[in-house]
Amino acid sequence: MPIQPTEKIWRNGQLIPWEQANIHVMSHVVHYGSSVFEGIRCYGQPSGAAIFRLPEHMQRLIDSAKIYRMTLPYSLDELCAAVVDVVENNGVAPCYVRPIALRGYGEIGVNPTGSPIDVYIANFPWGKYVAGGHGGADVCISSWNRLAPNTMPALAKAGANYMNSQLIRMEADIKGYAEGIGLDVNGLVSEGSGENIFAVRNGVLYTPPLANSALSGITRDSVLTIARHLGLPVVEQSIPRELLYIADEVFFTGTAAEVSPIRSIDRILVGDGNPGAITKQVADEFFGIANGLKPDRFGWLTPVKVDSVEPVNV
Repeated sequence: MPIQPTEKIWRNGQLIPWEQANIHVMSHVVHYGSSVFEGIRCYGQPSGAAIFRLPEHMQRLIDSAKIYRMTLPYSLDELCAAVVDVVENNGVAPCYVRPIALRGYGEIGVNPTGSPIDVYIANFPWGKYVAGGHGGADVCISSWNRLAPNTMPALAKAGANYMNSQLIRMEADIKGYAEGIGLDVNGLVSEGSGENIFAVRNGVLYTPPLANSALSGITRDSVLTIARHLGLPVVEQSIPRELLYIADEVFFTGTAAEVSPIRSIDRILVGDGNPGAITKQVADEFFGIANGLKPDRFGWLTPVKVDSVEPVNV
């Protein structure tokens, strides 16, 4: 999806024009993938707009940076305030927010510690991420495994990790699927190229634990919280590939993907090929809270002073 430029980008504490947010070709991140980032959505509300789970996203950015020994020169509160500043100054909502911390221009070589750390925050309009009609997406199991433990840290949302995601997504696209599902090093279900995954079987909601090389998704956590609030049985356990084929419902979650039903896996129809009752129930609660149509009972929304440019609906 092409990026729609907005007016300003936050760089190291200052709002600068979008077109001036450049890095040098010899920056460390260009050669070695040394970046950590976040994806956050700002939703339109009946009056105004609100950012979804802002502190949790920015804390994960700080945690990702810590894993990679990147000391960010900003506190959690400062980073959250910067996101609000960008969204309000650009006046764009709904929107997607992309904070990124990267190692910039300084030294060449694998050791990154001699290169400065720069922090940028941008926002721009972004719509549906996972393709698929009303019934959901047609996806496949990828031939590419997710990162093995003790190789690349799956709990860090790092730019370099997404080279693996690119392989999964490109393979799926070439084969005519909307998305791919990666297995872990032991052949167990891990996640999509950029989404966590849930399956429903006999009324029980299953999702792989983080130990299966899955990212600690903020939307994943939101769905788990919603499901428990609704009284749905929830199990975090390792999932064999074949369970996806016989599941009653399967859906992706993620900031970009939100709650996206899956229609088929490897051309095997999931259930009757339509979003199931639990998927609909969870999605209705998620979008209801995000769009301000239901009470923010979990304290997930950070209001921003921007008028929504499109009607709120689910």
